[in-house]
Amino acid sequence: MTTSQELLREEVARRIVTARPELAARFDLLTADGLLAAKREITRAAQDARVLAVCVLRDFDLPAWVRATCAFAARIDRSAATDWRRDFTRTVFLAGNPDNLKDRFAFGHVADDGSAAWQGPAPADESTALRRLLKLFNGSAQLPARPSAVVPVLTGHDPRGRAPVRRELHVATAGVAIADCLVHLNHLLIEAVLDGIVGPGDELVVRQAPWLLASAGPFAALRIDGTPDRPDRLRAYTALTEDIHDA
Repeated sequence: MTTSQELLREEVARRIVTARPELAARFDLLTADGLLAAKREITRAAQDARVLAVCVLRDFDLPAWVRATCAFAARIDRSAATDWRRDFTRTVFLAGNPDNLKDRFAFGHVADDGSAAWQGPAPADESTALRRLLKLFNGSAQLPARPSAVVPVLTGHDPRGRAPVRRELHVATAGVAIADCLVHLNHLLIEAVLDGIVGPGDELVVRQAPWLLASAGPFAALRIDGTPDRPDRLRAYTALTEDIHDA
């Protein structure tokens, strides 16, 4: 797979059709103008999402957050996941210490190190009090450079009998704030777990680089969006490769 604009559009269109097939009847998702119009409607609808999740972050460590996000996604039941995906797995990231909030709010999942906790996905009004209490997570800096890390995810056995695999998780960092990186990674990882691309016993080799290159593939999943100055110009921000094997 290459990362040409045409193929990137195809991948974005596939995600839209999966979540909101009715949009495919209204917009030509394989043209730049049609896709941009559909994304504008999705952005407007996201401001009034019916179903969303909330993640409270005390601090952000990339490997730990990847592990915790996959564990959170694995807890989501099929019905809730279906409703949430119609709102494109919208997640609100808030700054706070989950340990200070556990007596007031019920979290569906808390990271092992206590650095993050999740509510939902659920009807938006169920998290109103929490969202009013805390401010949005403000990660305006870029991810600091760090060496690759192997992250084991999802303990246990896959009920489908699927054998564990190792994949590379590529994260593009050039011009990407931590807050935006969270959004891109969240969509990629959540949907990969829900789709069975990431499963129990898997390992993710987390690699950071300024840009995500086509040569890093082949890819099993991609997170693609426009650039801040050119919404119609697509860029791959995060990706999961197909299974890799140690040399």
